[in-house]
Parts: sequence; C-alpha cells; structure tokens
Amino acid sequence: MSDNELGAFLRARREAVPPAEAGLPAGPRRRTPGLRRAELAMLAGISVEYLARLEQGRDRNPSPQVLGALSEALRLPLEARLHLRNLMKSGSHHHICTRAPTPAQEVRAPVRALLDRLGPTPAVVLNMLGEVVAHTDGYARLAGPVGLLDGERPSLPRYVFTDPRARTVYPDWDRVADQQVAGLLLSITRSDPHMAELVQELTVTAGPAFSSRLDAPAPVPSRSGVDRFVHPEAGELRLAYEVLEPSETDAQHLVVYLPADEATESALDGLMGRRPGTLRAVGA
Repeated sequence: MSDNELGAFLRARREAVPPAEAGLPAGPRRRTPGLRRAELAMLAGISVEYLARLEQGRDRNPSPQVLGALSEALRLPLEARLHLRNLMKSGSHHHICTRAPTPAQEVRAPVRALLDRLGPTPAVVLNMLGEVVAHTDGYARLAGPVGLLDGERPSLPRYVFTDPRARTVYPDWDRVADQQVAGLLLSITRSDPHMAELVQELTVTAGPAFSSRLDAPAPVPSRSGVDRFVHPEAGELRLAYEVLEPSETDAQHLVVYLPADEATESALDGLMGRRPGTLRAVGA
C-alpha cells in the first residue's frame, strides 16, 4: 500500500466522530472536533501506541480483529468497513490461492429438477460458504422482499451479520447467528483460503458480533428445527426447516422450509398465491 492510505483513513474517521456520539464528554481544549487518539484506542481495546503506529503507517498489517474493533468504535457503516477491509487486503498483498477449488456456483441437473418439483415450497441450495446458488420461486417470494437475495452472489452469513434488516427478520437472531457460524466451521476448515477470506471479511464488517462466535464453543449445526421469520407482507412465520445433502461431492446443501403451524400455513398459502393445502410439517 502506498501513501499510507490505511492510516489516513483511520485518522480521518477518528477526527470525524464527535465525542458525544461515542458516549464521551466533549471536554475543553480539543485540538480536533473528533475523538482523541487515546479515546479511540480505549473504545477499540487497543493501545494508544499501536493506534499511533497504524495512523502513521509504521504498521500496515493489523489483524481483522483489530480492524473490526476499530470499525465498531468508529461506528463505520458497512460501505466504509468494506473499504477498510480492501485497504488491508491491498496492504498485505492478500490473494486467494488459485489452486484451491472455488466454492461451487453451479447446481447439478437432478437437483434443479428437484427444485422445479418443489414448486411454491420455499427451498434454497447453498454452497459451503453459505452463498445462494439456486432456489425455488417460493423461496424468492419469502426471502426477496427482506433483501436476502440482493446482490450478484447473495450470502446468508453476510446477510445475517451485516444487513441491519436481519435482526428484524429473525427475532431469534442470536440463535440464527450461532448456527451460521457453526455451519461454516463444519463445512470447511479455516485453513481453506475461501473460508479464511470470508472469516476475515466478516470479522471486519460485522465486528465482535461475528468474531466472538469464532472463539466461543460452537454449537452443533442443527439439520432440522423451527425458525421464526418476519415477512413484510405475511407477518411473523414459524418455518420448519430440513437440511439435506444431495451429494457429498457437491459441497452444497438443500434447505427446505415448511409451515410449522396452521397460521403460518395460511400466511404462506396467501404469499405463494396457492389454495389452502397440507404442506404443514407433521408434528411441528
């Protein structure tokens, strides 16, 4: 990285945060309208000396955990966090090893045929990084209005941890977040470069909400259960889900959602434009 872009970015952001916004008293004799270096260091849980090295360009390779903590302390929006992540990548000459297999983006014909047969039933195929690679029309009607399918490569982990809508969509957000991390760690190891890239990205963009879960004992990913899901039109739904693996070699899994109670069944029928049916999960 040339011209100390990372340091300049951190200093400019620090000087742009009013003390009151960070929960600190303004105090007299401030040479800058923003945070003092010591104040930001305290909020981020790092030393003043280390923050000075970062701002002065004497250290250009902070860990994702440090950048995540600084992002939280500076209250950076997602776009700024992504920019900060890109600055770190360019500074460390980071790249993904070309020998590592790319997470599958294609779905085999039999799996696509299965999705077609499911019709209005919400179902989605995810690769090992939690990226959406295929889905039914029913899933689009369920997940599209809440933003879960936004972008060229929609990602469930990125949505859960970085989209502010996720905490409204998932009333049990903490449990859903735990399951997302558990699923990632089960799918592939952190030594995989694609996994390492995603982990570093979310450590910066989501901060402790993600990174603290990496260090905590991970729960066993559930292959079935019930999620509460708030839809802008259908209201709160109770969705029974089943996780299926069409083939171990695909490194993909299929998640099928069924209504877990009569109220959800009726709401989904209305959302999907179908007549009342019997697609309710038995015993849910």
